[in-house]
This record gives sequence, C-alpha cells and structure tokens, in this order.
Amino acid sequence: MRDTSSQYGLSSDAAAARLASDGPNALPTQRRRAWDLVREAVQEPMFLMLIVAAGLYLALGDVHEGLVLLLMVGVTIGLTLFQQGKTERALDSLRELGSPLAAVWRDGEVRQVSSRDIVVGDVLVLSEGARVAADALLLEAVDLELDESLLTGEARPVAKLADPEGPPPVPGEAVHAVWSGTLVVHGSGLARVFATGPRSEIGKIGAALHGLETAASPLQQQLGGLIRRMAFLGLGMALLVALLHGFLQGKWMEALLVGIALGMSLLPEEFPVILTVFPAIGAWRLAQAQVITRRLAAIETLGAVTVLCSDKTGTLTENRMAVVAVHTPQAAWEGGEMPAPCADLVRLAALASKPLPFDPMEKAFHALAGELSLAGELVHEFSLSAELPAMSQLWRQDDGRLLVACKGAPEAVARLCGRDPAPLRPEVERLGARGWRVLAVARGWHTGPLPDGQDGLTLEWLGLVALADPLRPEVPQAVAACHTAGVRVLMITGDHPATARAIAQAAGLASDSVLLGAEMATLDEASLRARLQSTGICARITPAQKLRIVQALQANGEVVAMTGDGVNDAPALKAAHVGIAMGRRGTEVAREAAALVLLDDHFATIVRAMALGRRIFSNMQNAMSYVVSMHVPIAGLALLPTLLGTPVLLYPMHIAFLELVIDPASSLAYESETAEQGAMLRPPRPARASLFDRGRLLRAVAGGLVAMTVAGLAYVWCMRHFPEAEARALSFVALVAANLGLIWANLGRRSLWATARENRMALSLAGITLAMLAAVTYIAPLTRAFEFERPPLAALVLAFGFGFLTYFGARLLRAGRA
Repeated sequence: MRDTSSQYGLSSDAAAARLASDGPNALPTQRRRAWDLVREAVQEPMFLMLIVAAGLYLALGDVHEGLVLLLMVGVTIGLTLFQQGKTERALDSLRELGSPLAAVWRDGEVRQVSSRDIVVGDVLVLSEGARVAADALLLEAVDLELDESLLTGEARPVAKLADPEGPPPVPGEAVHAVWSGTLVVHGSGLARVFATGPRSEIGKIGAALHGLETAASPLQQQLGGLIRRMAFLGLGMALLVALLHGFLQGKWMEALLVGIALGMSLLPEEFPVILTVFPAIGAWRLAQAQVITRRLAAIETLGAVTVLCSDKTGTLTENRMAVVAVHTPQAAWEGGEMPAPCADLVRLAALASKPLPFDPMEKAFHALAGELSLAGELVHEFSLSAELPAMSQLWRQDDGRLLVACKGAPEAVARLCGRDPAPLRPEVERLGARGWRVLAVARGWHTGPLPDGQDGLTLEWLGLVALADPLRPEVPQAVAACHTAGVRVLMITGDHPATARAIAQAAGLASDSVLLGAEMATLDEASLRARLQSTGICARITPAQKLRIVQALQANGEVVAMTGDGVNDAPALKAAHVGIAMGRRGTEVAREAAALVLLDDHFATIVRAMALGRRIFSNMQNAMSYVVSMHVPIAGLALLPTLLGTPVLLYPMHIAFLELVIDPASSLAYESETAEQGAMLRPPRPARASLFDRGRLLRAVAGGLVAMTVAGLAYVWCMRHFPEAEARALSFVALVAANLGLIWANLGRRSLWATARENRMALSLAGITLAMLAAVTYIAPLTRAFEFERPPLAALVLAFGFGFLTYFGARLLRAGRA
C-alpha cells in the first residue's frame, strides 16, 4: 500500500456539505409519537380505574368532581409523557454518543470520525477488526478478507481485491466492494464510499424492518406479570371492600368509589417507571463521564465488581509513545545524534508497522523514521498471533525482490532469526525495569513463492528498540480508590514482566507476584484459580488467555470487570460480568462484545463508572423501598374507615393526588440523589444481592406501618374533634406530610438539610406538593371536589407537623440497619 494522502479523501468543508444534503449515515429509526405514549398510558390499570371513577361521578351528576378527576388524569398523563420524553432523550443522546468510529481520510490525513458523519466520497481506511461504515469500492487491498454473513448468511470470510473501475457491485458477488456493517477479519485496505445510511444495502434492510415492534425485555415482562397479578388482587380486594362497605353502611355508590380507591392503592405501578427511567438516565450520566453503556444491565453490575482486570498500555499509561533507546550490535542510542545502524533499525521498525498507523507505537516509529520508511509497494503482511508475537511486512523493490521487515517480542524475533533468546534477557530486563516497552527488529530478503508463515522467512537480527509510555497522572489515586472500595486491580499485559512490574509499582498495584503467559499455559484450572488469588500482574498474556483468567476469577466467586481493545479480546469481554472496551483504540468487534465503552480509554474513568454504578443501584433500591412504604398507609387508610364504620377518607381523586407526588418522587427525585457519603469506602455488595430482597421489603413495610400509624392516629383524632369535611382535610394533610417524610427518609443517609441543599429535584417536588396541598385546602372549587372544608390554619400546621413525624420514625428504622 502506497502513501496516497495527496489523492484520496475529502476536505472537512466538502464532507460537511454532503452530510447536510444527504443526512447522517444511520439506519432509519422510528420514535414513538406522543399519541402512542398516551395510548399506552391509558391502558394501564391505574388510569383505567381513574377513568371509571370519573365516569361514576359524571353518571351521578357530580360534574364538578368528575371534571376535576379527569383534569388530574390529564396531569398524570402529562407527567408520564415528561418522564418518557426525558428517558427517550437520554437514550437518543446515548445512541449518538455510542455511534461507532471509522477511520477516514480528511484534509489529507487519517482521522477517526463518527460513522454517522461518513458521506459519499469519503475514503475509508480498513483494518483488521473494523466494522465497515458504509458501502464502498476498494481502491487498495492487502490480504483483505471480510465477514459478510450479516448480508449473505455465508459464514466463510470473503477475499477482496481492489478494482475501482469494476462493474456495479452486487452484495455477495462483488469482490471489489465492501458493504456497510460487514467486518474486516484480515488484512487492510482503502475504499471510497458510494452509498450511506438508508441508501446502503443494510439501510434498505433496515427500512424494511422499520415498522416492526421491539419485544419487551425479560425484566419488563416479569414486571408486567407482577403488575397484572397485583391488579387482579386489587380488583378482588376492591370488590370485597365495596361489598363490605355497601352492606355495613348502605351507601353503594360510595362503596364503589371506596373500592376503586383501594384497588388503586394496591397497584405498585411505579416499579416499571423506576426500572425504565433509572437505567436510561443512569446510562446518560455515565456518558457524561465518558462511558457509553451498550447493555443497561451492566449499570446494576458495576457496583458489585470485586476484581478489575486492566490493560496496561493506553489504560494505565497515556498511550503516547516515543522511541527512547535503540541498541544494535554495532551501536546504541538513548538521545542525541542517532548512529547509522540505529537509524537503519528504526527505518525497518517503521516498515514492519502499518503504513497508515493508528497504534501510537507504530506512529512513533514512522515519526522518527520520516520519509525513510517509504520502500516500494506493500504486497503481504504476516500478522501478529498468540502463538508468535511478531509481525512481518513484505515490500516489493524495484529489482523485484521482497524486503522483509519484522518486529515483535524479543524472544519471538530471536527465534525467527535462529538465535538463542537467553543472552538477550539481561538487556531486555534492564530496559524494561525503567518502564519501557521493548521490541526486537529484524530484516530479510525473499524471492519466490510466499511461505505459509513467518517461520519460512530468512531474517537477520538488527537489535532492540525501547519506547516510553508514561503513566497517566491520575492512575495512582484511582488505584487507591479501588483498594479503598474493596476492588482488586489486576494488570494484564502482553509486555515483558520487567516493564509491567515497573508500571505497576508506579501505579500503586501489587507487584510482588507476576504470572507469565508461558507459566499459565502449564497450569490446570484449579492451579490457575489458586495462583490468581495472590497475583497482581499477568505479563506476556495472549488474548485467549484473558478468557481463562476471567473464567478462573469467576470460579473463585469474583465479579469481574475486564478491559480489552482487540478482535481476540472479544470472548473475554463477553464472558466478563462487565466487559469494558476502549473507545479510541478499540476495534469494533471489541466494542460490540463489551457492555461498556470508554470514550477516553482512561483507567480513572472506569473507577468513576463504578462509583456511578453504586450510586444508581442504591438509588433504585431506595426508590423501590419508598414506593412499597408509601402504598402501605394509602391502602391502610383506604380500608380503615370501612372497618371502623367511620366516614371515608380516601376517594379516587385523593389517590390520584398522591400518585402525582409518588410518581415523580420515585423516579426523578430519587434518580437525582447524589452518591451516599462513603459509598466508595465500603466493599462491593454481594454478587447475588437482589435489587429488592426480603429484608429490604420487610424494612419498607415497617416504614409504611410507621406512616400508617401516624396518619391513622391523625384520622381517628380528627374525626372525633372536627366536622367530617374538616377532619378529612386535616387527615389528608397528615397523610401527605407522612408521604413527604418517607420520601426524605429514604433518599439517603445525610441530614434533612444536607439532602435539601444537594437534591434540588426533591426540594422542588416538596415545594410543588405543598403548593398543591394548599390549593386543594384553600381554593374553593378544588376544596369542594376533594370533599374538604377549610380547617383552621393552626390545625393544618399541627396536622402537617404530626404527619411529618414519619420522617423521624423511618430514619430510626434506617439507622437500625446501618
């Protein structure tokens, strides 16, 4: 492959103009319309009960009450639309941020751009592990093979040849074209885009699927079943209580309304909202921290990670390499003017690298070699493999001979040159102990047919080259944070153990015990499990061995997060509880296999993501505890008047009012809660800990019983000392205050004032609730619709204060389990 920057690619201005005219390179999507969301909302049991109650009021001639209840139904639907809209906007933002990257020529240089921004005329740079971003004609190809099974169903890789002037391409037949969505499995190439987005072959398939509906996830299906069962339970209880109320008090229409109110109080319809809103907005929050979530379930698992397996290069280090030393048998260089033998070695190292490099190491070789790295036409590449960590490239010279340039691990290149690697070890370890990455370089000449592998090449040893890749400055602090949070960090690298140990010591990682890939190959599964319990560094590890490491750690009961960037890392990323791919240097195969993608490739970003994962999971648990707690007093006070033979406290419109508070509190207020103090000072939660276990359920019910006791006492006392309508108003005020007490008690472990200061959403919700409460107790039309009479102000204040005592009771319950 020749240097073709002058004749390929578009300018940024030309690309922007085409993007504006053709639209983004994305498959057609269909957003749900507001009407669809409304239709789904009114099919929920809660809304159906509200509409039935409104119909009963209207049928009885209570037009005012019926219209107020319908108004509250409308407000509730508006709140649902707001929550769904916020969720969908978060997911849309996530999809845009998570758009795959593609390498293209722009303004005379290779750039990584979002695949959405690819336009017709762009020149794609194809490399192993890349997902093709658009339909394109090949301009150049070196041993290029693609997996086109996505389009053709054929699993065998398809060899490709460059032919820009070839016939119009047909999927599955044209060897001179590549297709959007297919995968480069071997070789490299350049291709000019001729179709993007819906005009590409995969886009046409996407258009055909445009109207298909997405199936609900298993968790959504389970929750749907739970809500339906609770709806049937509520319906049965409502029918029973309605009959009981009717027979005992003889007011059958009132009995129907009481039954509907009880049925509504038993519906935990907030659970699906919590499990939809929290992961979606949580994924958006992770995206703000430079982490793209590909699988929402990973957010829950993040907080349980006990072992973080991290790459060294680019994750712990800056991935900003520079050649710092060259050692040949004739001369050595570590700065200043470079001797000729060392310059020759650097030139061969560049020729053994990709002509259009993305790897910082290969970029460093090209930058130092300059124009000397151009040497004819690249005709073949022997890729690096797990069995032989070295690569060779063959360049055709003017005389027809092939120049062979080889680089790789010193012991591997030494074997290819027929040398004993043992005498090299002291020098390699001396350079590696300084934290430098050490490679060997060799040269050869070849004529005749190409051999099957690099073992068939005749190579001459040139020497060693060392590259420095400094540790990221934030890594030691991030590693310390992991240790404090009970998360063990295990470095896994393909580098020499001396290099790995030097970087580990600088990062604050355990460096006493190093497991080498060669040693690991001799261990059975039980021995490997035992060895990993005391190992801090795994060096000279192949991608296939990463999978064994993950499986061994999991067998030890660990919850494993694994980083990776290469094609061969995909199995380990898939097997890990949380696979984390590198967004900048990772292949598309690795990104697709991972649950999370780091946009900046920083180790500290992983630690921030784990902290966010703990926060999101904890907030979801607190929200669900609150929902369960709050339904206990509502159901209890809906049933209590029937059992006592006293006037009704809660009609459907009162339940609707409470739902207007519970819904946004359980989703938006709890989602906005910041992390609990000391969340990263505690060990990870047990791997098998559920989102809402029996102990948490019992504590939530206990908190609800506290609220029911407080509100029930207020109701009984008020009914004895005030007229019925005033007593109902005061009792309802106490119940709303108890609700606010439960909200604030479950939000976190901080003081009330600290929570109010830091959670603006919860504070706003409290203010809106108080305003709504004032409206229904002081604005005559609303007061009449709620069957209230305006009570004395002093009594209102006392009722609210008495109800808010729930906060202190619930806090005592939380303190008792802290």
